[in-house]
Amino acid sequence: MLARGEGAGSIEVDGCRLEYRMIGPGDGPVIVLLHEGLGCVALWRDFPERLAAATALGVLAYSRAGYGQSDGVPLPRPLDYMTREAFEVLPRVLDAVGAERVVLMGHSDGATIAAIHAGKVGDSRVKGVILMAPHFFTEPVGLVAIAEAKCAYDAGGLRQRMAKYHRDPDNAFRGWNDAWLAAGFRDWNVADAIDGIGVPILAVQGEGDEYGTLAQIEEIEKRARVPLDRLILPDCGHAPQFDQAEVVLAAMGEFLSRRVGW
Repeated sequence: MLARGEGAGSIEVDGCRLEYRMIGPGDGPVIVLLHEGLGCVALWRDFPERLAAATALGVLAYSRAGYGQSDGVPLPRPLDYMTREAFEVLPRVLDAVGAERVVLMGHSDGATIAAIHAGKVGDSRVKGVILMAPHFFTEPVGLVAIAEAKCAYDAGGLRQRMAKYHRDPDNAFRGWNDAWLAAGFRDWNVADAIDGIGVPILAVQGEGDEYGTLAQIEEIEKRARVPLDRLILPDCGHAPQFDQAEVVLAAMGEFLSRRVGW
């Protein structure tokens, strides 16, 4: 179990060390941050601190295997890597948190993992989910952006930037990029996870998101059988937590108060 209160260290899950950072109190409800496909603890920047300050709640950020300073993973990743993360790893991370009440706040791949966990694992500790730029199925626009990221990485510039935050940038990038660009991934679809979500949802999307369209949010609206708040942001790309931080923090605070009761 993690030490109560603020701190950083590592969680061991099946022999794999995952770096984490806890901000704010750890002895009550906790918001668990699930990062994007190229993210990690450090790449949340100051958002966890701002979120903890805005909500007076504990905020846990951790780096999945292959990212940040966590241990690496064998490549290639299986094409169902997000489902495996939701079923096999996230429950163990929540065990380590030791909180009886959590809200999962996922961004991009992290939002998909949060939705799968909430909709299919049936974890009673989860009291709400915040899905920011989620992916439930592949879209041509997203695959084009991911292919462009491969070109940027192969050219060296993106790899150099990632090396500042990831112990093994090749493991982080190839694990994500190779999976999304695999031929079999074009038929990937996990939208049925939404059907089973039994807690309130806040769905957030930037109108200028280069990795996905509003079709992802519309899928939530079509399938959700729980209270749903929708936040569509103009002048916003794939990272609403940075592009529109104040609006996102305000919406999250209202959601936690009105829908979750925190």
